[in-house]
This record gives sequence, structure tokens and C-alpha cells, in this order.
Amino acid sequence: MQRLSTSDADFERKFARLVDERRESEADIAHTVSDILAAVRQRGDAALTEFTQRFDHHQLGKEDDWRISAESCAAAFDALDTELREALELAASRIRAYHAEQLPADRDYTDETGVRLGAKWRPVDAAGLYVPGGRAAYPSSLLMNAIPAKVAGVERLVVTTPTPRGETNPLVLAAAHLAGVDELWRVGGAQAVAALAYGTERISRVDVITGPGNDYVAEAKRQLFGVVGIDMVAGPSEILVIADNKNDPDWIAADLLSQAEHDPSSQSILITDDATFASEVEDAVDVQCSQLSTEKSARASWDAHGVLLVVKDLSEAPALANRLAAEHVELAVDDPEALFAQLRHAGSVFLGRHTPEAVGDYVAGPNHVLPTGRRARFASGLSVLDFMKRTSFISLDKDSLSRIGPAAIALARVEGLPAHANSVEFRLK
Repeated sequence: MQRLSTSDADFERKFARLVDERRESEADIAHTVSDILAAVRQRGDAALTEFTQRFDHHQLGKEDDWRISAESCAAAFDALDTELREALELAASRIRAYHAEQLPADRDYTDETGVRLGAKWRPVDAAGLYVPGGRAAYPSSLLMNAIPAKVAGVERLVVTTPTPRGETNPLVLAAAHLAGVDELWRVGGAQAVAALAYGTERISRVDVITGPGNDYVAEAKRQLFGVVGIDMVAGPSEILVIADNKNDPDWIAADLLSQAEHDPSSQSILITDDATFASEVEDAVDVQCSQLSTEKSARASWDAHGVLLVVKDLSEAPALANRLAAEHVELAVDDPEALFAQLRHAGSVFLGRHTPEAVGDYVAGPNHVLPTGRRARFASGLSVLDFMKRTSFISLDKDSLSRIGPAAIALARVEGLPAHANSVEFRLK
């Protein structure tokens, strides 16, 4: 864990290094992933069978070995204890309601020249969702990816998930039932992404692929962008907490650890205007971390990537936050709106002392699939728009073409495209 202060003579150099730090894997896996994608494209189910046996020790033989049935998902949901079932239902209902408000409106109008213009929004036909297996099998992520697709109107929603040694995660199956997933396949890794993008004998191709995964899954999505749409190439989780000394140090420590426990590559940063408070938070992190079942990951993350940054005044914080462009930003101050007004780059913002980021991960409603690694400078969190596309339309009559057509002819000629000019000019004659 490193301490920084804007009062330090070398602060700018250290902060610039923090901003530029890459916590994503540097392993050269592009060639390996490229070979996997090519194999699935060329040999389809046979390649999936080989890779699934090699990486997941699961034999894809009969139909039940390939696909998890809707009945199995429903049974997993019914088997949940009441408290957990109600928690999933609350999360699903709030996610669905929030994303329903994102649905865009069609446009249709006639401008002053008599030209009719507009755009229609339509969902993609099919979407694929990758769900990690094992330790990172989170039902909340399935809900966050699947529900926006269904709200958008996607007719066919396909989930792929690895089942090591044939074992399934009942919470993931329950979430799939609750979200209305149409197909659930027992394949994972880069090979699953390839199957969704190219299609195989059993798995029909999709138009968009979303969902988190390991470095191989992320690289597969990167290489297949253009063959299909993707949500984003996600990196390790991160949180930036801007807090004054009126907060309970235990609360802030818990917020920092909520991201540190995800992965040793995660990052937690505190910006405060009180050095004593920063030390109190550091002490609280040490105490709480030792009590977590996820201590190994949380401790590794905090030791390697944790930051306590002391500013002279919290008015300095927004400019620093904008350079960090963090995935999650908490504003635990008296007047969070004042700081929020100055934030330009953040995946999601949590306003006030009683708004922990963890609520956003589960039940608040906005999506928790967010840009990481400073990508909030140009990217947004997952939304219904990731499962939709816009088609513009134009309609002219003879009069409106006569008004704007000559300009099109002039531009076509200066660009050296005579057929373009003719297609307009012939109609005007």
C-alpha cells in the first residue's frame, strides 16, 4: 500500500505513475487464443469437446452433458431458501425497472425543407452471455447481463458457463431461471466465446456477447469484436473513495475491501483531506482484512495496489478522480452533489455516506458491469443499448430533393464520384 500527498514535492510524478499503471495481465496469450478461435471455427463441436475435456475435465457426450435444461434451472430456483430467493427477486425487479427506463424512443419528424427524417431502435436477434465458473460464479452478474438483454427485447438469450468436472453452481442456475435465459451450455473459456461468435453444430451464433471472464475470455472478445458486438474488455475491479474525517473509519475500510477481495489485481484508493483519518482507515483495513474469508485476495490487492492519498482540500479531489477515471467512485462527504458536478469520468458514482458501492453490485438497479482501467474516459456501463441498434431513415419528395439535391451533386463531384452525382441529378432533370 502506498501513501501519497499533494504536498509532496514529487507528487505529480508518483500520481502519474499511478494513473498509468496497468494491472491487467501482461501474459502473451493472444496467439493461444487465436488458435482456439480458429479451431472452433473450423471444427465446431469437436473442438469444443476437446477443449472442455482439457480445461474443465468434463466430457461433452450426450445432450445433458452439453446443455443444462430449463427444468434444472427452475428446480435450482425452487430449492433456494426463502430469504435468498426473495433477495434474488428483489435484485431482479430493481434491475429490470431501472433498465426499462433506458429504452430509447424512436424519432420521426419532417424538417423545414420537407425532408422526413428519423430513427428506429430494434433489439439484436440473439445475445450471448458468458458466466465464469468456479470461484467467480456470481448470480448477480448473470442478472446484470441477462435482464437488460431481455428488457431490450432480445428474443434468444444464450448463456455459456464452464462446469468443472460436470459440477454446476445452483445459484447461477437459479438466476438463469429468474432472468428468463433461453439456452444454457456447459462450455467455458475462449472456446465458448468462439462458439457464440461463429456458431457450431449445436450452438447457433449470436449477435452480441457480454459478460466477465478471465484473461483468455477477455482476449477472445477483443479478437472477435467486429464478428460480433461486445460489451467491453474488462480488467480488474477498482474503487475510489473520496471521504472526509466525519466518516466512520470502519465504514470506509469495508468499502475499500469490498473491491480488494475480488482479486489480487483489484485496486482500492482513498482520497481524504485528513492524514489522521487516513491512518485510522488503514488500521481498520488491517483489522477487517484479517477477519475475512477472502483475506488472501484482499490482502494481496491492498498491499500491492492500495493507495491512501491525502489532499490539502477536498476541492482538489475531482481533478484527481477525473484522471483516474475509476470504475466505482464513492463520495462520502457532506455535500456529494458539489463534487459530483465536477466529475467527468467515472463508471458509476455513489452519493453520500449511506451509499456503499456493494449496494450497487446487487440491488440498487444500475448495472454493475462497468468500464475499468481508465476506460470510463470513453466508455459507459452495460445498458439496454448494448443489445439494441439504431436504424436511421430518410424520405424525400420531388420538392425536398430539389432543395437539398444540388448541394449533394456539388459535393459528389468535388469528391470525384460522378455516379453519386448522377443518382441525384437524373431525378432533378
